[in-house]
Amino acid sequence: MATGTLATEQSIITQFIFEDFTDVNEVQGLLFTLLIIIYIFTLSGNLLIISLICTHPNLHVPLYIFVAILSFVEIWYTGITIPKMLTNLLNEKMISFIGCILQIYFFHCMGITETYLLTVMAYDRYMAICNPLRYPYIMTNVCCFQLAASCWILGLFGPLAQIILLSRLSFCGSNKIEHIFCDFNPLIKLACSDTSLNVTVDFAINSFLLLLAFTCIITSYIKIISAVLKIKTTEGRKKAFSTCGAHLTVVVLFFGSVSFIYVRLTNFKSVNYDRAMAVIYSVLTPMCNPIIYSLRNREIREILKKWFGELFLNAKVDIQG
Repeated sequence: MATGTLATEQSIITQFIFEDFTDVNEVQGLLFTLLIIIYIFTLSGNLLIISLICTHPNLHVPLYIFVAILSFVEIWYTGITIPKMLTNLLNEKMISFIGCILQIYFFHCMGITETYLLTVMAYDRYMAICNPLRYPYIMTNVCCFQLAASCWILGLFGPLAQIILLSRLSFCGSNKIEHIFCDFNPLIKLACSDTSLNVTVDFAINSFLLLLAFTCIITSYIKIISAVLKIKTTEGRKKAFSTCGAHLTVVVLFFGSVSFIYVRLTNFKSVNYDRAMAVIYSVLTPMCNPIIYSLRNREIREILKKWFGELFLNAKVDIQG
């Protein structure tokens, strides 16, 4: 009888409502403006990096192929959440139960794909610096795409167990999500049934994923640092480190923010804490990646200088003409 009641209550809740970012209407308008500017900048920045790498043959090497694939992932990663955040700020706060589940699934697919991709990029830098003679024969372009495809496949299957467990929960009472988009923890808080298994599985999967990836990255960089310190010239050491700087910065931003929100054995954290961390890893980090890779990679920086220089000269000629 109780089971039938729960099933009935669960069938009643077919939609969820996102709570306001803030109670002040003027701030809502400011947030909408800032968010749409950030989204446009993120899209244009990542598209620019992809187009530069695709159109310049000298960038068709593993390092930049992975950067282009990472930018492609970032476009999807932000596209899953930011447009819905913008509609929420326009008072379109409803989302269906299926829509919420799908948003969670694809958001974590992209997150897991990016995690593995950053790990593969660390391995690529390890091979380039520690095994320079073997590097061209091992890290071919075909190998790059195979590794990238493996990251996508692992990303697609990664969150399935958590999604299945989440979809089997019973929801009743409040349907207000205290978050800026659908995610595991905010939705679990609304469940009427026992969520201890969900919390344990989430913690186990997220901890294993992040620990495994971060261990591989740290191991790669320990070996990289050891190899670089053996280089006798300062210029040689500087050149070797410069190829890793952008990747290492992105790793710290991504893993730092994600670990603070997903690796925990309890769902009871401040709503403002969850929202702040969500903004960092879903909005600010993808926005920073194009800036980091354009400023820290010499080849991309030189191409951008040349491109903007040509635009300036053409504009000057048009004005004078």
